[in-house]
Amino acid sequence: MHITVIGAAGETGSRVVAEALRRHHDVTAATRRHGDATDPATVARLAAGQDVVVSATRPAPGAEHEHAAAALALLDGLSGTGVRLLVVGGAGSLTVPGTDGTLVVDDPRHVPLEIRPFALASNAQFAVFADAPADVDWLYVSPPVHFAPGERTGRYTVGADELLVDADGLSALSMEDMAVALLDEAEKPRHHRTRITVGRV
Repeated sequence: MHITVIGAAGETGSRVVAEALRRHHDVTAATRRHGDATDPATVARLAAGQDVVVSATRPAPGAEHEHAAAALALLDGLSGTGVRLLVVGGAGSLTVPGTDGTLVVDDPRHVPLEIRPFALASNAQFAVFADAPADVDWLYVSPPVHFAPGERTGRYTVGADELLVDADGLSALSMEDMAVALLDEAEKPRHHRTRITVGRV
């Protein structure tokens, strides 16, 4: 399988690259020096001849607006190509378990004030995909609240629009296991034009 990873130098993207190489896929690791992720022409160029594009970009502080702009560029650049798109998004648009639909972004237990701008930007990113036309086969993957480098266990659980928590109430997953989940989905597609969330078993 031919896979382009946009944001390959980041913490999540680098682990996606490593997992794809571990599985002997042909990987194009795209970083900022390969072009602007908010430019549809750059996206189209990076996706040429590929089966799957994985987007794992994260805007710098103060540039949160780039999240939605990159989502639009991904959809525009991949329109009509048949290339599948997997996006590592944010958790802010998930609902909090045990509430009447409270969003994670609005719960200070999960999203402290200092990271709220990024969470809101991720919500705007997700809104772009929620309104996307049907000519791109996309999947938006929301991580858990605690999402950091860690152990590759190869185990995870999949949910829909509600934050996944374990028996202790913790929402967590290693970036390594997120990469496993993404490559499992790339190899055996089960979800199309929708959002899932992934958490620890």
